[in-house]
Amino acid sequence: MSKQPTGVVGNQALYYVCYRLSLRGWNVMPTTKNTAGIDIVCINRDGTQRRTIQVKGLSKRPAVPLGRSLDKIMGDFWVVVNQLSTGQPQLYILSADEVRERAVPDSKGQYWLPAKTYERNEFNDKWDRIGVPI
Repeated sequence: MSKQPTGVVGNQALYYVCYRLSLRGWNVMPTTKNTAGIDIVCINRDGTQRRTIQVKGLSKRPAVPLGRSLDKIMGDFWVVVNQLSTGQPQLYILSADEVRERAVPDSKGQYWLPAKTYERNEFNDKWDRIGVPI
């Protein structure tokens, strides 16, 4: 697969996560691009359960860029989708608190979520962390 623009990679990850959540029974709504920090809102059938999700898509498996401040880490869960360029994406599901706890600053004041901190069995394809809608 040829190198894709960042926006296309992000869309691939977003809609793949929406698809996987829908398979689990969630009513899934991607947000508009100007919704700060939240990419997906999931609601169960009768509206009594809600989850907010931030999605990060990566064509390979590098660290996830988090920006200059951890204050923008929002949502109930983060789903990191890497290896999109291989056609066999890997998904890692972390809480927002787990992302903050694992964030590492670089010498320029940017925060990153290193692959070694999220590519763990406890997060790999663990959709049960988000829950099953009742």
